[in-house]
This record gives sequence, C-alpha cells and structure tokens, in this order.
Amino acid sequence: MKREFDLIEKIADPDNLRLAFYKARKRKDAKKSVIDYCANLDTKLLELRKELLCGEVEVGNYHYFKIFDPKERLICAAPFKQRVLHHALMNICHDNFEKFQIHHSYASRLNKGTYAGIKQAQVNQQKYRWFLKLDVRKYFYSIDQAVLKEMLDRRFKDKRLLHIFSSIIDSYNAVPGKGVPIGNLTSQYFANHYLAHADHFVKEKLGVPAYVRYMDDMVLWANDKELLLQFGKEFQRFINEFLLLTLKPFTLNSTLKGLPYCGYVLSKNTIHINQRSRKRFLKKLNIYNFKLNSLQWSQEEYQKHMLPLLAFTQKADSINFRKKYISETMIME
Repeated sequence: MKREFDLIEKIADPDNLRLAFYKARKRKDAKKSVIDYCANLDTKLLELRKELLCGEVEVGNYHYFKIFDPKERLICAAPFKQRVLHHALMNICHDNFEKFQIHHSYASRLNKGTYAGIKQAQVNQQKYRWFLKLDVRKYFYSIDQAVLKEMLDRRFKDKRLLHIFSSIIDSYNAVPGKGVPIGNLTSQYFANHYLAHADHFVKEKLGVPAYVRYMDDMVLWANDKELLLQFGKEFQRFINEFLLLTLKPFTLNSTLKGLPYCGYVLSKNTIHINQRSRKRFLKKLNIYNFKLNSLQWSQEEYQKHMLPLLAFTQKADSINFRKKYISETMIME
C-alpha cells in the first residue's frame, strides 16, 4: 500500500483553510466564537497555516456536556478554531480514508448514510435465512489509542500530519490509553477507519456472504445458522485480540423474525419503527410543538427541526402512526 506524504502542504493551503472555515461555521453564524473568528479571519487562518506547517497545533480544551438521546453520551465540543482545523485535515485526508472503506460500510461517508444502510440490510433480509447482529460495547470510549496510531502510521507517511493526529488522539482519554472524543469530526473518521479493519477481516478472511456496518453496528447474513455462529465467534476473536474491543452478546435470529437496526425493525418486505424510536419521536414532537406554540421558535425554526423528524418516519411503513400522533399533538396544543 502506498502511503500518503507531504499532505500538510495541501492541508495548510490558504484555499483549503478558507473552505474549512466555511464548513465549520455552517449553521453557527450567530455564535460569539464564530463572530470573533470572522472579525480577524485572515489573521486567524494565517496563524493556523503556520501551526500546521510546523506540525504544532492547539488541541483539547473541550467543553463537555451530556446528551441522553438515544442513550447517555459525553460530548466533547472543541473550540471553534479546532473545528476549522479538523475540517482542514479531513478535506484533504478524506480520500485516503475513503479508499480503505468497503462498499457496505455506511456511517460518516458521502452518498451512504443510515437509509442506504437500511436499504441494503433489507435486501439481505430478503436473500438469506439467518442474521447475526453485533455491536461494540462503548465503542468510542474503548478505541485503543496505540492501535489507532499504528493504523494511521500505516496509512499516512507525513510525519507532521501523524504528529497532529497523535496530538488530537492524546487530547482525550476515557480511561488511560483509550477513547476518542465524541463530537470531533476527526473522531468520526478515526472510528470508522478503526473498524474498517474488521470489515476487511469479515469479507476477505471469513468470506461472509453478506455484511453491513453502520459505525459499530454490524450485521452478518447467511443461510446456514451454524456457519453464521462460527463466523461470529471468529469475528469476536479478531475484535478482541487485534482491535482490543469487546462485543455485546450476539443477536442470532431468523430473518423471518425481523432485524432491529438503526431505529427500525426490518422484515423481508416491510420496515417498521421500533418501540424506542416511537417514544423518542413522540417526545420530540411534543417538545417541538410546545416551543412553537410558546413562541420560543419561529415557524422557520420549527420546520428546520420537524423535517428530519418526519423524514425518519417516512422511511418506514408508518403512515397510520404519523396520522394518529401528529394529529393528536396538534389537537392537544
């Protein structure tokens, strides 16, 4: 494999830095940190260029907060300057990371995403008799930093870039030597690259007939139940020994029973919203309606939040669900 070198020059290019700035500020124009950065934009970008070229950038100093939807997670919000840095890095490094991804990895990739993964998973549900669903316990918090650095070293040659990657990785520890910060753009790429090694093992070493991964949610399909279970055991051994991760207990079942995946239940010919997602939908719908009716939100703000909420239900066979609960909440308000 040919490793990439001299990427820092491209990353530090003024045009790339300006593009990174515009990406980082998207939907954040009103924030004070963004306004302050804009006021001295040329100076700030020149400072970042100098830091990149010498390989010494400012990282860390995260603002930490918890979210509880769909589960409790600690979010690490980087200062705006570092958000620009992360976009600058990935504008240039994206293609290199992308080359290592298999076709059926769907998270944090252009022209992929949740719904493309669900579509392929349902195709596999129709073709095979059995599925094996796996996911990693506390994935982002469990990534081994030394293993990740070795992976990046095999992928990239530029020493300044590798030093910056190492600095970003070292800026956070869930426990000593483990974890990448949830909330960083770079973390999405690092986490996806980390498990891409598992993807190659599944497809190239095990020869699993069908496979889909959305970040750390992985599903294997086959027509032979015992063979599929053996695949799972060998996959678990690879995850444990080479990636130093722990899988949650297997979910092995007939495709006739329906596959719980990414908030839905996928049968051979139908897609339903699972119970947890229904509760989340109703909770959000009530909150959004309250904010609109109490004048906390404008119609524009309400619409911005409602469109993705409705889009989630529209991907499923849920017309009756939408009619019932949306009309009920509107009447209640």
